[in-house]
Amino acid sequence: MFSEKKETLVALCMELQVFPSVFPSNWKSYLRWRSEKILMMRVHRVALVISFALVSFQLPAKAQQKERPVEHPTSYRAIQVDGLSIFYRKAGPKDAPTVLLLHGLPSSSRMFEPLFARLSDHYHLVAQDYPGFGHSDWPDPKKFAYTFDHIAEVMNHFTEAVGISRYRLYMQDYGGPVGFRMALAHPDRIAALIVQDAVVHNEGLGANWKARRAFWADRPANEGALRTNLLSLATTRTRHVGSDPNVERYDPDLWTDEFAFLSQPSQGDIQSDLFYDYRTNVEAYPKWQAWMREKQPRLLVIWGKYDLSFELSEPEAFRRDVPKVEVHILEAGHFALDTAADEIADLVGSFMGNSK
Repeated sequence: MFSEKKETLVALCMELQVFPSVFPSNWKSYLRWRSEKILMMRVHRVALVISFALVSFQLPAKAQQKERPVEHPTSYRAIQVDGLSIFYRKAGPKDAPTVLLLHGLPSSSRMFEPLFARLSDHYHLVAQDYPGFGHSDWPDPKKFAYTFDHIAEVMNHFTEAVGISRYRLYMQDYGGPVGFRMALAHPDRIAALIVQDAVVHNEGLGANWKARRAFWADRPANEGALRTNLLSLATTRTRHVGSDPNVERYDPDLWTDEFAFLSQPSQGDIQSDLFYDYRTNVEAYPKWQAWMREKQPRLLVIWGKYDLSFELSEPEAFRRDVPKVEVHILEAGHFALDTAADEIADLVGSFMGNSK
């Protein structure tokens, strides 16, 4: 009898990984102790199971709050236009009001991702990369004229290729001279204008344009200085941060990514050619102003107060041309979407709702 009970006790000790050198003479007490220990272990196991169940239930809930399903996700495409591959991104319902977004220097359609994330459930958003920018083709400057007239022509052909016949035009920086050329060529396509840090008045070009104006006057003598002034890492950073005292709000990837793009072979020549043509924008300012005075388009102007590329007087200058313009000065830089995406999305949404 004791031998059988000893074998049972040894088996139980093996289960609990307890190996006493001498078994107690009162094995019934030991079995009672062992039963209590197993009960405690089972209680602990149940508690652990419940804890893991609660954690697994709560984590997806938090994830859902941070990763809200997007009803109209962005798609990334390319289309042939005038023999070039033009990259573009689009999102939103096709039957919703269309916003055509034109980027600045030295960015690409990527700069509008914050708006896509916030507005694509309500509007049809389309943003493309110009030739020589982003993921569009970069034709050789010796074979392709990098002028604003030419880029505007390609962009007009792009809208025809993707089937966009009427749109709200969102213009940032270089998007201004491209967009106003598009508007004057096809005014029937323009439902409204949104200007974000883009100049159409000569006084909007500040002191840092002195070296750039010298380049326009004598390109060979000022080519080196222009490339430093326009395309250096320091200038690329300043375009984003400007005079904003809160530099910690800016992701340095914003300008290091752009500088990597500017450092690619042929980019120096492409950007130098296009900027040399910028002088034709200044010459065209009176024509664009006259067009606005005549057409009185629905106009929203959004401006970053820390923008060092252009003068802070420029947004109010639009009132001379369109008295009913809606002007908003934000706590932001030249690329205002860097830090004010929520506010800009709200302004655009409100403006779009009032301009149907």
